[in-house]
Formats: sequence, C-alpha cells, structure tokens
Amino acid sequence: MQIEIGFPQPLSEKYRPKRIAEFVGLEKPKRIAVKLAANPYPSAWLFVGPSGTGKTTLALSLAAEMPAELHHIPAKECTLETVQDVCRKCHYSPRQPENWQPVRFHLVLVDEADQMSYPAQLAFLSKLDATAFPPNTIFIFTCNATESLEKRFLSRCRTIEFSSYGMASEIVGLLTAIWDKETGSQERPNFQRIAKDSCNNVRDALMSLEVEIMAAA
Repeated sequence: MQIEIGFPQPLSEKYRPKRIAEFVGLEKPKRIAVKLAANPYPSAWLFVGPSGTGKTTLALSLAAEMPAELHHIPAKECTLETVQDVCRKCHYSPRQPENWQPVRFHLVLVDEADQMSYPAQLAFLSKLDATAFPPNTIFIFTCNATESLEKRFLSRCRTIEFSSYGMASEIVGLLTAIWDKETGSQERPNFQRIAKDSCNNVRDALMSLEVEIMAAA
C-alpha cells in the first residue's frame, strides 16, 4: 500500500485564488473575466502588467469557471510547432480532461507571450485573423511589456492592464487574515511595510509573510 505524505504548501500556492471573485484588487480585469466566463465568444486577449499581479492565475480561474478545455503553454515554450499543434487541437470538440465531459470552448493560455519565438508570433498573426480563427476558442496571452510584440499582433488582441496600484489596503487585509489563520499570534509583523516592500506584489508579499510565520515564536 502506497502511503502519501502531506507536505506544507508555500503560502502563495495555498492561498492562490481559485475563483475570479477571490482576487485581491484587479476590479476591472475581474469584471471583464466574470462577463467573459458567463458569455464566452471567440476572441484574443492580452493581459499586461508586472509580475505577481495575477495575470496567469486569473486566466486559469476563467477557464475553470466557464468551464473550458485549457491548453496552457508555459513561458518560452511557444514555438511555431507549438502554435500549429494547439490550433489543430482547437478544431476538435472541447472537453474537460479530468472527466471527458464536453464543454463549449477551448482556452489557450500563452504565458510571457513577449518571449515567444518570432515564427510563433507570425503564426499567431494568421491564426488570430478572422478567416483562420479556430472555432470556439479564446486566446489569452500574458506579458510584462509589449515592446517585442508586433503592432499587427497587438491589434488582434483586446488588452487588459493589470496594475498593483491602490492594492495596499487589500493586501494588508489578506496578510492579516492569513496570519491569524496560520498562527493565531497577536504579535503581528508590520503588514503595511510588507505590502510596501513588495511593491504591492501579492506573491512577493506572501513569501515575505511566510518567512515571518516561520520566525514567529
């Protein structure tokens, strides 16, 4: 008999949002994601913003809430061959991999799209054109900046800005709730300082909190 041993999770994984409504801040991206989940349509989206602002996680939550068959292309793995392969798969009826139940849409998530190969970007120029767009498919590209992306590529995407501006108070609330749940200690660290030092990057703030929790008496 195989015995599974449970190991502690990093806080950034343990408290990763699973649903759109659970995200800290990001009011505009959340409103758009909720409406797209409820009424999906073939389209391409570009999530632009600093690292740690929830671009990839929001896309994953969107795929789960639609639900959609997810095709996740990790950072720097988007080659011409990858684009051709994923677009071929999107011509089949979408299904959920875990139970093979049919769903309405495919969702293709390309992380760090600004790092994709140039041939891959050119291939997407063709695939995102109205005449060649795969059926029942939503593309979501994430990136920190757009300088390396062709203007023709950008013109085919609906751009959503992800900003950490104004998130400090919500991050402090999140850190406080996690601290109380994980420790119960009343000797709390300076959550405002943690949020400020992380530049309102939720992932960085959670890693700093993890260190504080481990150092707590």
